[in-house]
Amino acid sequence: MKLVNMEKYKNSLFGNIKNKLSEWLELEDAQTIPDQEVFRFLHSIKGTAGTLQLCGLMSITEQLLDEMDEERDRLWIPSDLRNFLFDLIEHTYEYEHFDEIEIKGKPVRNSQAPLIQIIDDDISMLILLKDILEEQGWMVITNADPVKATNQYFEMQPDCLILDIQLPAKDGFQILHDIHVHNEKYFIPKIMISIQNDKHTRIKAFKMGADDFIGKPIDIDEFIVKMERHIQRKRIFDQSVLIDELTQVYNRRFLEDTLPRHFNDYKRSGQSFTISIIDIDHFKRVNDQYGHAVGDFVLAEFAQFIKSNIRSSDLICRYGGEEFVLIFPDTSNEQAKHKLTRLIKVFSTKEFNHEGQAFSITFSAGVFTVEDEHVTPKEALEEADTSLYEAKRTGRAKVESIQQTRFNKKSLNVSVIDDDIIIRTILIKELHSLQVPHFDLNIAVYEDGPSFLNSDRAKEDVGHFLILDGVMPIMDGIEVLQKVKQGSNADFYTVLMLTGRKSTDDIAKALKLGADDYVTKPFSITELKARIERLLTKLI
Repeated sequence: MKLVNMEKYKNSLFGNIKNKLSEWLELEDAQTIPDQEVFRFLHSIKGTAGTLQLCGLMSITEQLLDEMDEERDRLWIPSDLRNFLFDLIEHTYEYEHFDEIEIKGKPVRNSQAPLIQIIDDDISMLILLKDILEEQGWMVITNADPVKATNQYFEMQPDCLILDIQLPAKDGFQILHDIHVHNEKYFIPKIMISIQNDKHTRIKAFKMGADDFIGKPIDIDEFIVKMERHIQRKRIFDQSVLIDELTQVYNRRFLEDTLPRHFNDYKRSGQSFTISIIDIDHFKRVNDQYGHAVGDFVLAEFAQFIKSNIRSSDLICRYGGEEFVLIFPDTSNEQAKHKLTRLIKVFSTKEFNHEGQAFSITFSAGVFTVEDEHVTPKEALEEADTSLYEAKRTGRAKVESIQQTRFNKKSLNVSVIDDDIIIRTILIKELHSLQVPHFDLNIAVYEDGPSFLNSDRAKEDVGHFLILDGVMPIMDGIEVLQKVKQGSNADFYTVLMLTGRKSTDDIAKALKLGADDYVTKPFSITELKARIERLLTKLI
């Protein structure tokens, strides 16, 4: 009985904290909160938290009290108070929604965690497998639409694929065939799952390129062990291979191992060198118009063209997707620009053919010359990448250097629609902390769907990342998503849905309507931030 009463008092304390925080956060910046009121609020929390043995809460309030001015004559505006009390806001949210033991026991995913894709039209199974795999610390994206799921596979490049055979419109074998044609030279574990578990089906799956077959109903313990093994094999393979399978030039791992040596050589000799990042222009159009197999052929031809037209002392590495990094030893900025400008001109005359249709492509380049021993490899690559973006922004098929020009970042709309002021406050803080290359994030929050849909930004033909709560008054998230996807600018949207843990129907509707991912409430703030970062990479 005493334990139940203690929990009652704890819940009552956090309820009072949330009510007061919500009251302050809802105020306009023209209104103010006296410093003495904030002090009394924190002092009261500290005493009660200590009595209830809420050590985390007590520690936060002690730190906040230490940071306050002794005179306590300040008038707080809500935005400043929001920033000051953010740790308390976040802690209150997590206590309200998580059991403390569960929080400590679950691994926290980051944006570099292994990415697993699940394609299954059984939403209950999809949700179950996603929850199980994410408890292991992996990040999972899901889709029930086989056509959209295939495009998502090529865009997100997962580390492992789980694919059901029985799918509408396009079965798992057809998807496996399409993926195998595109990824013939890549190692990405592919696991087929199916209620159809006969010998003929299993053999057919393996012949078509599956790495494993798991029959339904799935034994969860065995499933997790198998997934651990596949992820481990993928990690070992990636670490051991230095040549990109498709293009037959060095891969990113080789670059990461080699680049520091060039910097060390520069520090010893003082001989500058130039780094360039090059990228095929409008490569997505090639994939969309001619297919991913043709896109792969173009990539391989492009890499070999560059390799055969640079010096033996120069280095080319595939950086990712259609991006490559070139290192030009003993080369000035102007020399590198001149060399790359000539290569762009020559490559643009190369003709590709697909089913009797001829086409040509160009590429853009950004260069950065290392002339300062304090510059790090990471900074040099970022500078070259920034220069590449400038070349893309100003017309493509050209070379730019940040050492000679500056640019304005492209604006990306990021909107949060949620009726909970605590969640809105947490999200806007985390979004402002994101560093997204090439983009200025234009962040806005809305407490309901109509206020967003009636805004001018909802109708703009610009990139738009939308974080959308599934359950809201006036208009729920599903209806908002439907209206967004019916709009003339629907293709500009990437949508992350926030749903209730048991909202199977809502998840199914969201995925069917075109949501790019979903996160179930309650969620870890750190994990949500990592997932947002992962999805934003699609827009770059």
